[in-house]
Amino acid sequence: MTENRPTQGIQQRGRRSRTFRRVGIAALAVTLVAGMAAARGTAAVEAGQDRPELRKAMREFVDIGFAGMQVRVHDERGEWVGSAGVRKLGASAPPPTDGRFRIGSNTKTFVATVVLHLVAEGRLGLDDPVADHLPRFGLDPRITVRMLLQHTSGIFNHTGDYYEGKAMPGLPSTGREWVDNRFRTYRPEELVRFALSQGPLFAPGTDWNYSNTNYTLAALLIEQVTGHSYAEEMRRRVLRPLGLRDTVVPGAWSGLPAPHAHGYYHYQDAGHPKTVDVTRQNPSLLFGAGDMISTTQDLHTFFSALLGGRLLPAPLLAEMRTPHPKSGFGLGLRVQDAGPDCAGTLFFHNGSTVGYGALVYSTPDGGKTLTASITGGNAEVNLVEDYPKALDGLLTEVFCG
Repeated sequence: MTENRPTQGIQQRGRRSRTFRRVGIAALAVTLVAGMAAARGTAAVEAGQDRPELRKAMREFVDIGFAGMQVRVHDERGEWVGSAGVRKLGASAPPPTDGRFRIGSNTKTFVATVVLHLVAEGRLGLDDPVADHLPRFGLDPRITVRMLLQHTSGIFNHTGDYYEGKAMPGLPSTGREWVDNRFRTYRPEELVRFALSQGPLFAPGTDWNYSNTNYTLAALLIEQVTGHSYAEEMRRRVLRPLGLRDTVVPGAWSGLPAPHAHGYYHYQDAGHPKTVDVTRQNPSLLFGAGDMISTTQDLHTFFSALLGGRLLPAPLLAEMRTPHPKSGFGLGLRVQDAGPDCAGTLFFHNGSTVGYGALVYSTPDGGKTLTASITGGNAEVNLVEDYPKALDGLLTEVFCG
């Protein structure tokens, strides 16, 4: 659920793509198991241009088995928007290019931005002990705000963890157990207490491990410091100032605003394959870590504003963009070297929930962006070989073309 194994990613392929490191949407390997669409049409709305190379790169995702995809590219040639595959299994209409979708762990970039707003106001310090602000959890006093945002706290991931070669189950996040519980409402305190009950993975600050619980705590920190809900602070500090009218912090609401493509989950139940429409699901399991809903346009606007320096003071944006040496994670951002033949450094995050995946990539100044959504379908996709190749092809066309 969302990104929790960030070593999987872009397949190195060809002269230009060799510069990309192997990073991408890791959680797709466990949650966005997708399917072959009944029809494979492609639709596009271009701003005075036709870009067949982008159409082809987008179709690769449908050809390997995803039900649908929508893509938006902003670059020196203007804006290009397109979609491929189907909006709903059994139908022929393509996904809407202005469709809403679940953005998964891209939520973390939004949450980190709000936390850093509070740091800029002097209401928090990056190196403050989190326990001073959230004493009710009995956190290790060595865990700081920075450690939450960069995943160096050592706190167990409540949706399940994988550390030093060992898989450790968490709250239901895959398979029939998740399907049967997908409308359950979790309280954020419940998520945190479950994670803490599993014990730490390492001493704070001594290692790195991706944990959704870090960002559930970060959202609770926002609420504790401001006295308002994390959703309210998100609207006040980010969504309204940027005019992100199609971006939602849904809480426990299981709906998805129209227009949208349907997301499906294909899984094995007692050895038998099953496919379930999971467009409706309660996102409270991912409070602050992967619960938000948005569009490709809103994600472009947000990332362009963030990296363009319109949301944070320069010193805090620099902190956000500084990667941990082991993982490439900054504070709610990931950093990737695309190499001198491409666009140089890229900033991104990406994320997924069951049935939906989201891609967001940007150049350092926010001037060139790729935002996209992928929907799962009714058969398995090879997420070890085929998916990284498709992702690599798309990134190559956008940032190395």
